[in-house]
Amino acid sequence: MYLQHLSLTNFRNYVRLELDLPPHVSVFQGANAQGKSNLLESICFLATIRFSRTVAERELINWEAAGEKLPFARLSANIQKAERKAQLEIILRPRSAMHHQGTLATIQKHIRVNGVARRAVDLIGQLNMVMFSPRDIDLIGGEPATRRRYLDITNSQVDPQYLRASQRYNKVLSQRNHLLRRIAACQSRPNELLFWDQELVKAGAYIILQRQRTIAELNDLANPMHDQLSGGQEKLTLQYRPSIDKEGLEMGALPEVEQAFNRVLGAARQRELARGLSLIGPHRDDLGFLVNEMDMGTYGSRGQQRTIALSLKLSEARFMLMRTGEWPVLLLDDVLSELDPERRQHLLEAISSYRQVLITTTDLDRFPSEFLARAEKFRIADGRIEPA
Repeated sequence: MYLQHLSLTNFRNYVRLELDLPPHVSVFQGANAQGKSNLLESICFLATIRFSRTVAERELINWEAAGEKLPFARLSANIQKAERKAQLEIILRPRSAMHHQGTLATIQKHIRVNGVARRAVDLIGQLNMVMFSPRDIDLIGGEPATRRRYLDITNSQVDPQYLRASQRYNKVLSQRNHLLRRIAACQSRPNELLFWDQELVKAGAYIILQRQRTIAELNDLANPMHDQLSGGQEKLTLQYRPSIDKEGLEMGALPEVEQAFNRVLGAARQRELARGLSLIGPHRDDLGFLVNEMDMGTYGSRGQQRTIALSLKLSEARFMLMRTGEWPVLLLDDVLSELDPERRQHLLEAISSYRQVLITTTDLDRFPSEFLARAEKFRIADGRIEPA
């Protein structure tokens, strides 16, 4: 799989962009705040309908276009898969007229796949991508919610059933928490939880099982990748930390996971009723990173955490290849800025076999001349992209 053409209209600082992209490696050079990250984020958004940064959706529409009578943003991509082509399109429009302060109302997404209107669930998985940015060190030392979000995005791109289970789980979780609060306020009876418990276990057990399998596969891939990036100095281990006990997980089958989930959910009933909150389930899971058996979330240096995040993302691309039979598009945002020369060299060697790689940088001098000779080079300035 590779992205052949990208079209942007009024997306962030891109008023209009028509960009043909080759397979293999493309390097985008430009100063800060010129649109390098926004370029990669547009591809991420087309693949997952999510922005990797915390940005209000109304800010995705170019600020000058926001002043127009009918403001909108459009993202479109032509992709080449092994046996077919696909055209993806997302149009962003405000649900209502602009507020008098000039800010946009809630944004509505209109999605098309090959010209046919589709739902978000039909878009995700059409264009598989893996993105690394400097903020991804938060995967290692940040909040557990960041790691859960990473697992959900990764699994949803390769497993439609996981995406549906995740959507169902979140709806059930919201309803169950509402009921727990009503029970705590003596407005509902505890036996009303039975239906929501069953639904929570049904959707949650599948999520837990797939997360366990994904982390096991990523661990097998990340260990040699990290060994390469660290020059053989560090042994990386990924560790799944579910909120249920691991007895059911060791069996590796859905019925056993459901039984384990049910058992732990029952044991937590009184604590949940007292707090009015669901305390057990994949919404409380976590992912640990150990280097030489030391927890890098607590004890890792910034350099170590950055190398781990890189190892994880490069391994994720190979994981997607194994699951789908096609390489995802690899997006690397300012990836070399904090790496020493040796690790830069290891990284550039590691990505040489990937199908399509897009790298942004402020300085081409960070790249070896022989690497640049093999890459397509572009210059980004003020939301415009030209061949370098």
